[in-house]
Amino acid sequence: MNEAVRDQGGPSRAAEAAGGPDPVRDPWRAPMRAALEEAVRAPGTGDVPVGAVVLAPDGSVIGRGRNEREATGDPTGHAEVLAIREAARAVGEWRLSGCTLVVTLEPCTMCAGAIVLSRVDRVVYGAVDEKAGAAGSLWDVVRDRRLNHRPEVISGVLADECAELLTRFFRDR
Repeated sequence: MNEAVRDQGGPSRAAEAAGGPDPVRDPWRAPMRAALEEAVRAPGTGDVPVGAVVLAPDGSVIGRGRNEREATGDPTGHAEVLAIREAARAVGEWRLSGCTLVVTLEPCTMCAGAIVLSRVDRVVYGAVDEKAGAAGSLWDVVRDRRLNHRPEVISGVLADECAELLTRFFRDR
């Protein structure tokens, strides 16, 4: 599935907006809710509310993360990086083949690089990041044909809920 470089935007989004079933995004709603649970904990430490989970091939959660840059003073303390680190510890190696990363916000370039290098098979994200997104909006690092690994990308899962969490955080600041 590494060669599957499709973005799951388009017609399915229209079905979701119309309230109909969305066979592409519906299976990812429960894991996205788990990522949202992580995200809502981040503002408690002053961090931007972004959360992520890594799913094993069987669908079980093997990694969790939320932004912790402010809490730890670590510039690499992004939700995706922390979830990938925890998943790698859980499986006992750096290759996360067969795994899926589910994150509330489109990954940045640093996180996109970590995704490619960890060999995650699929990235599922909620809100688009037009200012720093690297999975299709501003850049498309994860699907760059020059790289040796290109995960599948599914965007827009619970996008409104993910975006609202971020909007509320920045409005309140």
